Amino acid sequence: MDKKLQLNPNEVISYLKKSPAGFTAQDMLDFIVAKQIRMIDFMYPAEDGRVKTLNFTVNSLEYAETVLVEGERVDGSSLFPSFIEAGNSDLYVIPRYRTAFVDPFTEIPTLCFLCSFFTKSGKPFDCAPYATLMRAGEEFYKSTGLTFEAMGELEYYVITEEDTLFPATDQRGYHESEPFAKLNDFRRACMDHVAKTGGQIKYGHSEVGNFTLDGKVYEQNEIEFLPCPLDTAADQLLLAKWVIRNLAWQWGLDVSFAPKITVGKAGSGMHIHMRLMKDGRNVTLGEGGKLSETARRAIAGMMVLAPSITAFGNKNPTSYFRLVPHQEAPTNVCWGDCNRSALVRVPLGWSSGTDMCSAANPQVRSTDRDTTSKQTFEMRSPDCSADIYQLMAGLCVAARYGLEMPEAEALALAADKYVDADIHRPENAARLATLDALPTCCAESADCLERQRAVYEARGVFEPSMIDGILKGLRRFGDTDLHEAARRDPELMGKLVNEYFYCG
Repeated sequence: MDKKLQLNPNEVISYLKKSPAGFTAQDMLDFIVAKQIRMIDFMYPAEDGRVKTLNFTVNSLEYAETVLVEGERVDGSSLFPSFIEAGNSDLYVIPRYRTAFVDPFTEIPTLCFLCSFFTKSGKPFDCAPYATLMRAGEEFYKSTGLTFEAMGELEYYVITEEDTLFPATDQRGYHESEPFAKLNDFRRACMDHVAKTGGQIKYGHSEVGNFTLDGKVYEQNEIEFLPCPLDTAADQLLLAKWVIRNLAWQWGLDVSFAPKITVGKAGSGMHIHMRLMKDGRNVTLGEGGKLSETARRAIAGMMVLAPSITAFGNKNPTSYFRLVPHQEAPTNVCWGDCNRSALVRVPLGWSSGTDMCSAANPQVRSTDRDTTSKQTFEMRSPDCSADIYQLMAGLCVAARYGLEMPEAEALALAADKYVDADIHRPENAARLATLDALPTCCAESADCLERQRAVYEARGVFEPSMIDGILKGLRRFGDTDLHEAARRDPELMGKLVNEYFYCG
């Protein structure tokens, strides 16, 4: 049996003993019979980015087959009000079998699927975020011959009543253990449930942010995933937020994915790691353990489009209270190795050539293990206000843009935007002055997207009406001069945090 399938916590994969990519309708019917499934749930994100659910009772095996093969119709004008009018509103929802999982929360045995949207002509609905992401990946491959893979880091705060025993050290929660971290068991339970939905988790830990406010403890956590195809990476993040919120509700806890909770405390991001694959091999790493020219060219594209990427990754005003100096969040367009003040960070990639395992365990014989697959580069500006599918599609377009630039031009641009130190330290002020700043509010992000929209619309990846909808959504906040307004009104940030506490 494939090692990737052994010990898989997803009950459907464990039972069928095959890769989800090969799941069929008959597999689903066999599972329904064997596990006495009584409900089928269709799940999908709408324009607001949240998971919607449609329930079916398994009246008979015949009806289950009808649901699985034919799907169902839904009111598109309610799901995508910016793109569909009530006079012509129907859409089809069709399950993607590879996303099957057993609902870990319901008492009634329920088989769940994420779904795709189709129009009355039977074609994919162009303004569906998932369809946009699929087009981005397809055009990337057509242009470059490479496959764009990704994985996310999901940061969030868990809120509970204050406990005076073993108090945590303010803003020193990184990898903290019990009893100073009070909610690690909740995170472990979240990870277990996410894995049951098919999420391929790399690890989880407590994060830097912790503080006490009005008698409540706020503990920041992070769950990070493994690299995988773009659509799977987005699906996993979508479901992970759904799981964490449901489990918090069951445990009597509150959870927020908001980019910023309060002044002076760490905000929550949703960093996206990326890698470039060729015939199943990671080509992000080049000779001598250095980042490959291919990866640097892709990063150059992200440097060009960075201002408009915030329009996909930072979708409400609280996002821009996170993107401030000295909070391990980017403020300027640059990249660097292991540099958390940069917009794009190249993390350690096991490229030293040293067998650290045998060094730590002298009894273990040294091996020449290939670790090149682990190298990624990370976009650090996004947060959970993003539509995950639009964001990853935008990053894919940006990487393709860099690879389509003249090679020498792209490499020169990458070299110009490289930084090797914390750009916010006083001694680096001259270097900081040479770097373009990221947008500081939704209105600025909208203006940047307006200027660069043609790049995203090229080859039909982003529909013009989708870009129009994003621009309208960003501009409706009316947050021009956001930081100056917050300086004049100290209560403004709190008001915005309360309004967008449950964003994403």
